[in-house]
Amino acid sequence: MFIGEYTYVIDEKKRLAIPPKFRSALGKKAVITRGLDQCLFLYPIKAWEEQAGKLSKLPLAQADARGIARLMLTGAWDVELDNLGRILVPDRLKSYAALQKKVVVAGVYDRMEIWDEQKWQEYKEKVENEAGDISERLKELGL
Repeated sequence: MFIGEYTYVIDEKKRLAIPPKFRSALGKKAVITRGLDQCLFLYPIKAWEEQAGKLSKLPLAQADARGIARLMLTGAWDVELDNLGRILVPDRLKSYAALQKKVVVAGVYDRMEIWDEQKWQEYKEKVENEAGDISERLKELGL
């Protein structure tokens, strides 16, 4: 399980260190893809296979389903952790998430999210300010 948030720097070779406490759960190989809200999702292989399986079962006739499946599946890249626990962030994904030098690696249970630090701060502040309203809406989902 991935929880917590950590700030790192993407080096000039587009390498990003993965938090040490996440490395064993991630394994040596993982999948990075376009996420939602202009961040990247980083999955352990097993969790990615489960997510990709769910995406593949979405109704082909529904435009929103096709769109989200295309977003995540066509944006997916296999990555490997090097001996220092770093991954290489592909140019297309770095551009998609508008990643600058400082990024936040956030643990979100079965995946990590990789955010540009400024975008993460803006997003987090917005959600924190709306937490009460969000909580009310989530009652409908049983939370």
